[in-house]
Amino acid sequence: QVQLVESGGGLVQAGGSLRLSCVVSGSIFINDMGWYRQAPGKQRELGASITRDATTTYTDSVKGRFTVSINNAKNTVYLQMDSLKPEDTAVYVCYADWRRGLSDTVRRSWGQGTQVTVTS
Repeated sequence: QVQLVESGGGLVQAGGSLRLSCVVSGSIFINDMGWYRQAPGKQRELGASITRDATTTYTDSVKGRFTVSINNAKNTVYLQMDSLKPEDTAVYVCYADWRRGLSDTVRRSWGQGTQVTVTS
């Protein structure tokens, strides 16, 4: 069974930094991984994603402040968040698009979510 385990959330003051990690268990091929976030009263949005060959995508509001990276050998994705703002407060949820074999259907699995709170 494929499981995603996140870590690194917490409470930080505006201007501070946090680093999130997400490890995917299982003998699988990762296509891409990333982080969605959902703030209270707002729709879930894709914060950042990265493909196996390290092509990255960021939502406009985090560009220049967040950096997503991947360690393919460890099936781990990281999100380095710098210059945090109160509006970054949200539950951050990791996802992975993966398949068992190269010809298999790509599936998506989700982590449990980790809270990031930025105080002003």
